[in-house]
Amino acid sequence: MDLKERLEQHRAEEQRLAWEGTFLDYFEIVKRNPAVADLAHARVYNMIMNAGVEKGPDGQKLFKFFTGEIFGLEKPLEQLVEYFSSAAKRLEVRKRILLLMGPVGGGKSTIVSLLKRGLERWSRTEAGAIYAIKGCPMHEEPLHLIPEELREEIRKEYGIYIEGDLCPACRQMLKDKYDGRIEDVIVQRIAFSEKNRVGIGTFTPSDPKSQDISELTGSVDLSTIGQYGTESDPRAYRFDGELNVANRGLMEFIEMLKCDEKFLYGLLTLSQEQSIKTGRFAMIYADEVIISHTNENEFNAFVSNKKNEALKDRMILVRVPYNLKVNDEVRIYEKLLADSGLKGIHIAPHTLRIASMFAILTRLEPSKKAGLSLIKKLKLYNGESVEGFTQKDIKELQEEAQREGMMGISPRYIINRLSSALVKEGVTCINPLDALRALKDGFEQHTGITREDKENYLNFIYEARKEYDELARNEIQRAFIYAFEETARSVFNNYLDNVEAYVNKQKLIDPITEEEVDPDEKLMRSIEEQIGVTENAKKAFREEIMIRISTLARKGQKFEYTSHERLKEAIEKKLFADMKNVVKITTSTRTPDPEQQKRINEVVQRLIDEHGYCEVCANELIRYVGTLLSR
Repeated sequence: MDLKERLEQHRAEEQRLAWEGTFLDYFEIVKRNPAVADLAHARVYNMIMNAGVEKGPDGQKLFKFFTGEIFGLEKPLEQLVEYFSSAAKRLEVRKRILLLMGPVGGGKSTIVSLLKRGLERWSRTEAGAIYAIKGCPMHEEPLHLIPEELREEIRKEYGIYIEGDLCPACRQMLKDKYDGRIEDVIVQRIAFSEKNRVGIGTFTPSDPKSQDISELTGSVDLSTIGQYGTESDPRAYRFDGELNVANRGLMEFIEMLKCDEKFLYGLLTLSQEQSIKTGRFAMIYADEVIISHTNENEFNAFVSNKKNEALKDRMILVRVPYNLKVNDEVRIYEKLLADSGLKGIHIAPHTLRIASMFAILTRLEPSKKAGLSLIKKLKLYNGESVEGFTQKDIKELQEEAQREGMMGISPRYIINRLSSALVKEGVTCINPLDALRALKDGFEQHTGITREDKENYLNFIYEARKEYDELARNEIQRAFIYAFEETARSVFNNYLDNVEAYVNKQKLIDPITEEEVDPDEKLMRSIEEQIGVTENAKKAFREEIMIRISTLARKGQKFEYTSHERLKEAIEKKLFADMKNVVKITTSTRTPDPEQQKRINEVVQRLIDEHGYCEVCANELIRYVGTLLSR
């Protein structure tokens, strides 16, 4: 990177954005591209859609604007975009406050932050270009200069929709500076910026006794009131409240329902009439997206208060629960760790997965379905195969639950506890057991965990530990089987030959004697029993395999041992069962002989080369599995 060259490019970009012209110049731009004069909701919607939309594995919409930043919240994001889609068409819904409600650490603030940062970037692109009357404290839409009497004619002639009126400051400026000549008014291109207070406002509630409404609507300029003589002169007023600066863009109310009533009442008029009551002026038009977030307790208290009926009716509620998919939870922690300054410490495979499983177990509600434990429910939600259930059951499970995802452990707690394990002196690597230990030790420090919660969470730690034990055994047994893939394919092909002969009622040719023999029932059952296929169910299972082969063949695809999840699991378990004694003896021996040590060294190297382990966690894994197999 050539810093000098990049700085010059940056300056050139800033100069490109510093466009100025007369109102007539701007009107020509709008005629060529009416989207330049879009209202705030349409601007946000176009920004999101411009990034692109994909179809997810379950058919849900995935908006690329949020990809890589928000995980596991497809449904809330779809509801959010639906709101902006309707509002962009100027339907009544745009006169509503968008309220994100969910548990702490669930991603509400992140969603709003993404929208704010996105608007800042979007306004600097040609597609998202935005213009304002130069010198206007509210970055006024220049089309507001056009008298009401001419607007319908312009709409019919050019298809340009004009909504809103000049703010008091622009009305005064048009009179004093331009002598009423609208065509001479200077228009400039602007870029939204929260730091520069252009197009993006943020309001945080504080002590109601000390917080003044002027933070939202501006205040009298005491230094000039003597000069202009009255508070109703716009030159003696500062239009610098958060609602003023957010005009044309987005206004964020942090924890809106914690605000004093006098602040909330101001939102009634703004949401319904799109106007701000400022000082001793008539209503001032404001075009802005109002978005807030709150937690469930605050929302329930707000709803139960009859005095809030009017404001409640002007809200669109989007529930933002915790993520309930293990794979997405892992991605959350990977992102948070990647954004940190952590270096030189290795995180063993499955560490984040096991921590994620614990987190999600705390967020799930027990199901009334027989045989569906929380761990099975977790796997089903994650898209994994669970015997006796299908992905079709998920919708029924979600409808059955009442507060699923609105309770439990937040990602913040998990990342805090992982951080404490990572920064311990002398630590070069942490594994799943270290993570579970850190999570368990943090229960005492977490102020929101009750005694009952703690008992449940300890059970979830135990469940996550059991899942890790199975993962660890499989990992070691895989590493012990030399050329595992080739061995698995060999068993797979042998099994398929026998299944095909069984289903088609044919004989097989013995490769040694070349005699016709019956399908090897013992071989087939030794594999099928690994996944609980009963004697009565074996025929249906084998026929299902043949149907799958036929289906793939018609599509020109080859049936591999990994093509059928349950068959893959059965073959792996069969291989592991055959190797168990070898693994047990090798891993549990305190003083291995040269042959055993050689095999251990080969396994360690394979774990490092092929499975993402380092020398520390590879050796710890072998020792741990040794103790498991010795029990």
